[in-house]
Amino acid sequence: MRKTLSLIVFSFISLHAFCWGFYGHRKINYFAVFLLPPEMMQFYKPQIDFLAEHAVDPDKRRYAIPEEGPRHYIDIDHYGNYPFHELPKKWNDAVAKFSEDTLMKYGIVPWWVQTMLYKLTEAFREKNQARILKLSAEIGHYIADAHVPLHANSNHNGQYTDQRGIHGFWESRIPELLAASQWDFFIGKADYIKNPGDFIWHRVLESAKASDSVLRFEKELTKTFPTDQKFSFEERNGVTIRQYSTAFSIAYDKKLNGMIERRMRQSIYAIASFWYTAWVNAGQPDLKSLSNKELSADDLKEFEELNNAWKKASIKGRDHE
Repeated sequence: MRKTLSLIVFSFISLHAFCWGFYGHRKINYFAVFLLPPEMMQFYKPQIDFLAEHAVDPDKRRYAIPEEGPRHYIDIDHYGNYPFHELPKKWNDAVAKFSEDTLMKYGIVPWWVQTMLYKLTEAFREKNQARILKLSAEIGHYIADAHVPLHANSNHNGQYTDQRGIHGFWESRIPELLAASQWDFFIGKADYIKNPGDFIWHRVLESAKASDSVLRFEKELTKTFPTDQKFSFEERNGVTIRQYSTAFSIAYDKKLNGMIERRMRQSIYAIASFWYTAWVNAGQPDLKSLSNKELSADDLKEFEELNNAWKKASIKGRDHE
Protein backbone atom coordinates (compact mmCIF):
# COMPACT_ATOMS: atom_id res chain seq x y z
CA MET A 1 0.00 0.00 0.00
CA ARG A 2 1.33 3.39 -0.92
CA LYS A 3 1.76 5.75 1.95
CA THR A 4 0.43 9.22 1.50
CA LEU A 5 2.91 12.05 1.65
CA SER A 6 1.38 13.28 4.89
CA LEU A 7 2.31 10.03 6.61
CA ILE A 8 5.97 10.11 5.72
CA VAL A 9 6.87 13.75 6.08
CA PHE A 10 9.41 14.26 8.84
CA SER A 11 8.85 17.13 11.19
CA PHE A 12 11.79 19.33 12.07
CA ILE A 13 9.93 21.18 14.78
CA SER A 14 11.83 22.13 17.89
CA LEU A 15 10.30 21.29 21.22
CA HIS A 16 10.21 23.85 23.99
CA ALA A 17 13.90 24.07 24.90
CA PHE A 18 14.86 25.56 28.22
CA CYS A 19 17.73 25.83 30.62
CA TRP A 20 18.47 22.23 31.67
CA GLY A 21 15.16 21.31 30.06
CA PHE A 22 12.06 20.54 32.08
CA TYR A 23 13.49 17.11 32.85
CA GLY A 24 16.77 18.47 34.18
CA HIS A 25 15.31 21.24 36.34
CA ARG A 26 12.84 18.88 37.96
CA LYS A 27 15.55 16.32 38.73
CA ILE A 28 17.92 18.96 40.11
CA ASN A 29 15.36 20.33 42.58
CA TYR A 30 14.26 16.80 43.48
CA PHE A 31 17.73 15.58 44.43
CA ALA A 32 18.59 18.81 46.26
CA VAL A 33 16.07 17.88 48.95
CA PHE A 34 18.17 14.91 50.03
CA LEU A 35 21.15 17.12 50.93
CA LEU A 36 19.24 19.01 53.63
CA PRO A 37 19.68 18.55 57.40
CA PRO A 38 16.93 16.62 59.26
CA GLU A 39 15.28 19.81 60.57
CA MET A 40 14.64 20.90 56.98
CA MET A 41 14.23 17.47 55.41
CA GLN A 42 11.10 16.79 57.46
CA PHE A 43 9.48 19.80 55.81
CA TYR A 44 10.94 19.62 52.30
CA LYS A 45 10.66 15.91 51.58
CA PRO A 46 6.84 15.68 51.81
CA GLN A 47 6.79 18.63 49.37
CA ILE A 48 9.32 17.16 46.97
CA ASP A 49 6.84 16.74 44.11
CA PHE A 50 5.83 20.40 44.35
CA LEU A 51 9.47 21.52 44.38
CA ALA A 52 10.24 19.42 41.32
CA GLU A 53 7.13 20.35 39.36
CA HIS A 54 7.43 24.08 39.99
CA ALA A 55 11.15 24.16 39.21
CA VAL A 56 10.09 25.00 35.66
CA ASP A 57 7.80 27.94 36.50
CA PRO A 58 10.46 30.57 35.71
CA ASP A 59 10.80 29.17 32.19
CA LYS A 60 7.05 29.26 31.73
CA ARG A 61 7.10 32.87 32.94
CA ARG A 62 9.33 33.74 29.98
CA TYR A 63 6.18 33.30 27.87
CA ALA A 64 4.26 35.75 30.03
CA ILE A 65 6.51 38.72 30.83
CA PRO A 66 9.49 40.16 28.93
CA GLU A 67 11.53 41.04 32.04
CA GLU A 68 11.81 37.37 32.99
CA GLY A 69 14.32 36.38 30.32
CA PRO A 70 17.41 38.24 31.59
CA ARG A 71 17.08 36.56 34.99
CA HIS A 72 18.26 33.28 33.44
CA TYR A 73 21.62 34.22 31.93
CA ILE A 74 24.45 36.71 31.62
CA ASP A 75 26.31 37.35 28.35
CA ILE A 76 29.38 38.09 30.38
CA ASP A 77 31.73 38.15 27.39
CA HIS A 78 30.11 41.48 26.49
CA TYR A 79 32.11 42.98 29.36
CA GLY A 80 35.57 41.98 28.17
CA ASN A 81 37.71 38.90 28.71
CA TYR A 82 37.84 36.27 31.46
CA PRO A 83 37.81 36.82 34.44
CA PHE A 84 35.89 40.00 33.50
CA HIS A 85 37.36 42.41 36.01
CA GLU A 86 35.67 45.28 34.16
CA LEU A 87 32.26 44.14 35.44
CA PRO A 88 31.56 45.09 39.09
CA LYS A 89 30.08 42.23 41.05
CA LYS A 90 27.86 44.46 43.18
CA TRP A 91 24.61 45.53 41.52
CA ASN A 92 24.73 49.23 42.37
CA ASP A 93 28.33 49.50 41.17
CA ALA A 94 27.49 47.69 37.94
CA VAL A 95 24.47 49.95 37.33
CA ALA A 96 26.59 53.04 37.95
CA LYS A 97 29.19 51.87 35.44
CA PHE A 98 27.05 50.31 32.68
CA SER A 99 23.40 51.39 33.36
CA GLU A 100 20.51 49.15 34.35
CA ASP A 101 19.30 48.94 30.74
CA THR A 102 22.63 47.46 29.68
CA LEU A 103 22.64 44.94 32.50
CA MET A 104 19.10 43.85 31.64
CA LYS A 105 20.03 43.54 27.97
CA TYR A 106 22.91 41.15 28.66
CA GLY A 107 21.45 39.27 31.61
CA ILE A 108 21.37 39.45 35.40
CA VAL A 109 21.36 35.87 36.70
CA PRO A 110 24.08 36.24 39.41
CA TRP A 111 22.32 39.27 40.88
CA TRP A 112 18.87 37.74 40.57
CA VAL A 113 19.94 34.66 42.53
CA GLN A 114 20.92 36.95 45.39
CA THR A 115 17.57 38.75 45.18
CA MET A 116 15.77 35.42 45.36
CA LEU A 117 17.88 34.40 48.36
CA TYR A 118 16.76 37.56 50.18
CA LYS A 119 13.11 36.82 49.35
CA LEU A 120 13.41 33.21 50.53
CA THR A 121 15.08 34.30 53.77
CA GLU A 122 12.19 36.69 54.44
CA ALA A 123 9.69 33.93 53.76
CA PHE A 124 11.42 31.76 56.36
CA ARG A 125 11.34 34.64 58.85
CA GLU A 126 7.61 35.06 58.21
CA LYS A 127 7.10 31.28 58.54
CA ASN A 128 5.00 31.42 55.39
CA GLN A 129 4.89 27.87 54.07
CA ALA A 130 3.37 28.56 50.66
CA ARG A 131 5.88 31.31 49.95
CA ILE A 132 8.83 29.22 51.18
CA LEU A 133 7.93 26.42 48.81
CA LYS A 134 7.27 28.68 45.83
CA LEU A 135 10.52 30.61 46.27
CA SER A 136 12.53 27.45 47.00
CA ALA A 137 11.35 25.92 43.72
CA GLU A 138 12.13 29.05 41.75
CA ILE A 139 15.53 29.92 43.22
CA GLY A 140 16.52 26.38 42.34
CA HIS A 141 15.83 27.16 38.70
CA TYR A 142 17.98 30.29 38.58
CA ILE A 143 20.87 28.67 40.46
CA ALA A 144 20.84 25.74 38.05
CA ASP A 145 20.81 28.12 35.09
CA ALA A 146 23.93 29.84 36.41
CA HIS A 147 25.72 26.48 36.11
CA VAL A 148 25.05 26.16 32.36
CA PRO A 149 28.08 27.31 30.31
CA LEU A 150 26.05 28.71 27.44
CA HIS A 151 24.13 30.87 29.90
CA ALA A 152 27.35 32.82 30.34
CA ASN A 153 28.20 33.36 26.67
CA SER A 154 26.60 35.60 24.05
CA ASN A 155 26.93 32.74 21.54
CA HIS A 156 24.27 31.05 23.65
CA ASN A 157 22.92 28.72 20.97
CA GLY A 158 25.88 28.55 18.62
CA GLN A 159 24.14 31.11 16.40
CA TYR A 160 27.44 32.79 15.53
CA THR A 161 29.33 29.58 14.75
CA ASP A 162 26.81 27.55 12.72
CA GLN A 163 25.98 25.37 15.76
CA ARG A 164 22.31 26.19 16.28
CA GLY A 165 20.71 23.70 18.64
CA ILE A 166 23.78 23.14 20.81
CA HIS A 167 22.07 24.80 23.79
CA GLY A 168 19.31 22.22 24.03
CA PHE A 169 21.76 19.48 23.07
CA TRP A 170 24.02 20.18 26.07
CA GLU A 171 21.38 20.81 28.71
CA SER A 172 18.41 18.72 27.58
CA ARG A 173 19.23 15.94 25.12
CA ILE A 174 22.24 14.53 26.97
CA PRO A 175 20.76 14.63 30.51
CA GLU A 176 17.56 12.99 29.26
CA LEU A 177 19.65 10.29 27.62
CA LEU A 178 22.19 9.58 30.38
CA ALA A 179 21.13 11.00 33.76
CA ALA A 180 18.78 8.26 34.94
CA SER A 181 20.94 5.34 33.87
CA GLN A 182 24.53 6.50 34.32
CA TRP A 183 24.85 9.57 36.56
CA ASP A 184 25.10 9.74 40.36
CA PHE A 185 23.19 12.47 42.21
CA PHE A 186 23.55 11.34 45.81
CA ILE A 187 26.18 13.85 46.79
CA GLY A 188 26.48 14.51 50.50
CA LYS A 189 25.04 17.39 52.46
CA ALA A 190 24.31 21.07 52.09
CA ASP A 191 26.66 23.65 53.57
CA TYR A 192 26.14 27.14 54.89
CA ILE A 193 27.32 29.73 52.35
CA LYS A 194 29.09 32.59 54.10
CA ASN A 195 29.17 34.83 51.05
CA PRO A 196 26.40 33.91 48.59
CA GLY A 197 27.43 36.67 46.17
CA ASP A 198 30.96 35.35 45.83
CA PHE A 199 29.64 31.80 45.57
CA ILE A 200 27.26 32.42 42.66
CA TRP A 201 29.72 34.65 40.81
CA HIS A 202 32.33 31.90 41.09
CA ARG A 203 29.90 29.45 39.50
CA VAL A 204 29.05 31.92 36.73
CA LEU A 205 32.74 32.42 35.96
CA GLU A 206 33.18 28.64 35.84
CA SER A 207 30.33 28.50 33.32
CA ALA A 208 31.87 31.27 31.23
CA LYS A 209 35.24 29.52 31.16
CA ALA A 210 33.67 26.19 30.18
CA SER A 211 31.58 27.66 27.36
CA ASP A 212 34.54 27.65 24.97
CA SER A 213 34.95 23.88 25.39
CA VAL A 214 31.22 23.30 24.94
CA LEU A 215 31.32 24.99 21.55
CA ARG A 216 34.76 23.87 20.37
CA PHE A 217 34.37 20.19 21.23
CA GLU A 218 31.08 19.96 19.34
CA LYS A 219 32.79 21.43 16.27
CA GLU A 220 35.68 19.00 16.54
CA LEU A 221 33.42 16.00 17.01
CA THR A 222 31.20 17.02 14.09
CA LYS A 223 34.20 16.72 11.75
CA THR A 224 34.50 13.02 12.64
CA PHE A 225 30.79 12.18 12.22
CA PRO A 226 29.00 11.81 8.88
CA THR A 227 25.84 13.92 8.87
CA ASP A 228 23.64 10.84 8.65
CA GLN A 229 25.18 9.59 11.92
CA LYS A 230 25.21 12.89 13.79
CA PHE A 231 21.42 13.22 13.69
CA SER A 232 18.57 10.76 13.98
CA PHE A 233 14.78 10.79 13.80
CA GLU A 234 12.80 9.83 16.88
CA GLU A 235 9.15 9.97 17.76
CA ARG A 236 8.10 12.16 20.68
CA ASN A 237 4.53 12.92 21.66
CA GLY A 238 3.33 11.47 18.37
CA VAL A 239 5.63 13.65 16.25
CA THR A 240 8.79 12.56 14.43
CA ILE A 241 11.60 14.95 15.29
CA ARG A 242 15.16 15.36 14.09
CA GLN A 243 17.68 15.47 16.92
CA TYR A 244 21.26 14.57 17.82
CA SER A 245 21.79 10.83 17.60
CA THR A 246 22.48 8.66 20.61
CA ALA A 247 25.96 7.82 19.28
CA PHE A 248 26.90 11.47 18.77
CA SER A 249 25.46 12.44 22.17
CA ILE A 250 27.43 9.79 24.03
CA ALA A 251 30.62 10.67 22.15
CA TYR A 252 30.17 14.36 22.95
CA ASP A 253 29.57 13.67 26.64
CA LYS A 254 32.73 11.56 26.72
CA LYS A 255 34.72 14.31 24.97
CA LEU A 256 33.51 16.78 27.62
CA ASN A 257 34.85 14.35 30.25
CA GLY A 258 31.65 14.32 32.31
CA MET A 259 31.20 18.10 32.40
CA ILE A 260 27.40 17.98 32.18
CA GLU A 261 27.06 15.52 35.05
CA ARG A 262 29.47 17.61 37.16
CA ARG A 263 27.54 20.81 36.53
CA MET A 264 24.28 19.07 37.33
CA ARG A 265 25.72 17.73 40.59
CA GLN A 266 27.12 21.15 41.46
CA SER A 267 23.68 22.65 40.79
CA ILE A 268 22.07 20.22 43.21
CA TYR A 269 24.61 21.00 45.92
CA ALA A 270 24.31 24.75 45.38
CA ILE A 271 20.53 24.75 45.54
CA ALA A 272 20.41 22.75 48.77
CA SER A 273 23.07 25.03 50.24
CA PHE A 274 21.16 28.18 49.30
CA TRP A 275 17.97 26.75 50.85
CA TYR A 276 19.93 25.92 53.98
CA THR A 277 21.61 29.33 54.07
CA ALA A 278 18.27 31.13 53.81
CA TRP A 279 16.89 29.07 56.70
CA VAL A 280 19.94 29.72 58.90
CA ASN A 281 19.94 33.44 58.10
CA ALA A 282 16.26 33.57 59.07
CA GLY A 283 17.11 32.23 62.53
CA GLN A 284 16.43 28.54 61.83
CA PRO A 285 12.66 28.74 62.41
CA ASP A 286 10.81 25.60 63.44
CA LEU A 287 9.43 24.26 60.17
CA LYS A 288 6.82 22.21 62.00
CA SER A 289 4.88 25.34 62.92
CA LEU A 290 4.37 27.30 59.72
CA SER A 291 1.44 29.44 58.63
CA ASN A 292 -0.16 29.88 55.20
CA LYS A 293 0.07 26.19 54.45
CA GLU A 294 -2.36 26.36 51.53
CA LEU A 295 -1.60 28.11 48.28
CA SER A 296 -3.58 31.30 47.88
CA ALA A 297 -6.10 31.92 45.13
CA ASP A 298 -3.58 34.30 43.57
CA ASP A 299 -0.91 31.56 43.58
CA LEU A 300 -3.23 29.09 41.88
CA LYS A 301 -4.27 31.71 39.35
CA GLU A 302 -0.63 32.47 38.58
CA PHE A 303 0.17 28.79 37.99
CA GLU A 304 -2.78 28.53 35.62
CA GLU A 305 -1.75 31.67 33.76
CA LEU A 306 1.85 30.45 33.43
CA ASN A 307 0.68 27.16 31.96
CA ASN A 308 -1.63 28.93 29.53
CA ALA A 309 1.08 31.37 28.44
CA TRP A 310 3.56 28.54 27.93
CA LYS A 311 1.12 26.53 25.83
CA LYS A 312 -0.37 29.34 23.78
CA ALA A 313 1.95 32.37 23.70
CA SER A 314 5.31 33.05 22.13
CA ILE A 315 8.38 33.57 24.26
CA LYS A 316 8.98 37.15 25.40
CA GLY A 317 12.55 38.06 24.56
CA ARG A 318 15.45 35.80 23.68
CA ASP A 319 14.95 32.12 22.98
CA HIS A 320 17.56 29.39 22.83
CA GLU A 321 16.45 28.17 19.42
